Amino acid sequence: MAQYTDERPSPVVVGVDGSACSQAALRWGLAQAELTGGTVEAVAAWQSPEVYAYTLGWSPSVPEGTEFAKIAERALRETVAAVRDQLDHPAEVTIRVDEGHPVQVLMDAARTAQLLVLGSRGHGTFTGILLGSVSQHCVQHAPCPVVVIPPPRPA
Repeated sequence: MAQYTDERPSPVVVGVDGSACSQAALRWGLAQAELTGGTVEAVAAWQSPEVYAYTLGWSPSVPEGTEFAKIAERALRETVAAVRDQLDHPAEVTIRVDEGHPVQVLMDAARTAQLLVLGSRGHGTFTGILLGSVSQHCVQHAPCPVVVIPPPRPA
């Protein structure tokens, strides 16, 4: 006999990078979470840029890591707010901004997820590729089911 608890299901984790594909993934994840009575954890990753040695003692001004984290968090909050404003009854959303490669950040977040939702393409170099490298890796290695949302169709 099945046992029922009052606990909410694990969150639907959505990778968000601000691209149209990730916004579509967030919309889908919010709808899914509402259907299951769950919540969404919107996840963004950031990395410090590579800095190389420069000649003549000059080096560019590179912001501290906390500045990159703040920028990433602000962008994530703005994206979440914009997508939630398009919906009538959006699910509860928490945000998570972690330093690291997007694959590793998403794999860490997916450990406790009921579902990982990603856009098929993000802000990568080769935007024509049907399935981005991050999505491809997550589909193959995630510890939970993965849903990949295709790009939105032009209006």
